[in-house]
Amino acid sequence: MIPEVDDALRALLREEALADSDVELVLDAPTTEWAARRNAPTVNLYLYDIREDLRWRERGFVDQVENGKVVGRRPAPRLFKLSYLVTAWTQRPEDEHRLLDTVLRAVLRYSALPPSLLSGTLATSRYRPILTAGLPPPEDRGFADVWSSLGGQLKPSIDLVVTAPLEAEPIEAAPLAAAGASVEMHDTDSGASDGQRTRHTPPDKRATR
Repeated sequence: MIPEVDDALRALLREEALADSDVELVLDAPTTEWAARRNAPTVNLYLYDIREDLRWRERGFVDQVENGKVVGRRPAPRLFKLSYLVTAWTQRPEDEHRLLDTVLRAVLRYSALPPSLLSGTLATSRYRPILTAGLPPPEDRGFADVWSSLGGQLKPSIDLVVTAPLEAEPIEAAPLAAAGASVEMHDTDSGASDGQRTRHTPPDKRATR
């Protein structure tokens, strides 16, 4: 699921914000050492946090049906929030601000990732990956903490969050019974079985006799 979201976001920004430009688009951690090596205009899309959105957790299983028969059961998808720190890197702050403005305008056109950009399980899931930008961070985490952990200086950024489904592997269903139900009788003292077995015959078969 995570690589599919990465690919969709890169395609979205490349097509909507950075088309016909020489700006690089990377997923690297913006550490001090990384920043010192940059020599070209760059937009960095850094995945810094992954956590489940418990508000939407479902219980139970979803039947997998083929030709009218249940062939397997899949646990309900779990929705995860993937948080990206979007930053622009150039030689001048004014150029960085223009890049961030272009990126922000591009992502605000969408409330979810476009279906045309989805692949893998994201393309077949009944959930559309929700896209939000610039919302306040959770109370237990601030952007200054993110920069401190990276060893870098605080920099203008856009918090881009994609809430996407993680589909579990299906569980194969047992084959359908080929014969009718039967009852076997056993003596509770000796354990001997009754030679007479009663087999259930479906009503439709009895009617044809």
